Amino acid sequence: CGLSKMDDIKKPGKRGRKPAKIDLKAKLERSRQSARECRARKKLRYQYLEELVSSKERAICALREELEMYKQWCSAMDQGKIPSEIKALLTGDDHKTSQSSSTKTPKNGKYNTYCRTRLST
Repeated sequence: CGLSKMDDIKKPGKRGRKPAKIDLKAKLERSRQSARECRARKKLRYQYLEELVSSKERAICALREELEMYKQWCSAMDQGKIPSEIKALLTGDDHKTSQSSSTKTPKNGKYNTYCRTRLST
C-alpha cells in the first residue's frame, strides 16, 4: 500500500471554508436585531399566557357560580321547595326558560367579588 504516515495524520481545526472576516459593526447590529426579535417574541408569549390565564379564571368563576346555583337548588329541595327552573326542566315546559335559567347565576358575594377582583387585574 502506498499510504505514508503523513496521510493518516489529520490536521487540527475546523472543517469547511474559513470564515470571511466579518465587519464588527455589522455583527453588532445583527446581534442587536436578534435581541430585539427575542424580546418581541418573549413579550408575545407572555401576552398569550396572560390571556390564557384570564380566560381560564373566567371559566372557573362561571363554574363556581353554576355550582353555587346547584347548591341553592339542592338546599331549596331539602326544604321541600322545588325551584321553578327544575320544574321547567322536568316538565319540558318552555324550552327557552330552561336555557335562560341555566345561564342565570346566583348572587353570592364572596365568589362574585373574587371573580371581579381577579378579572379586573
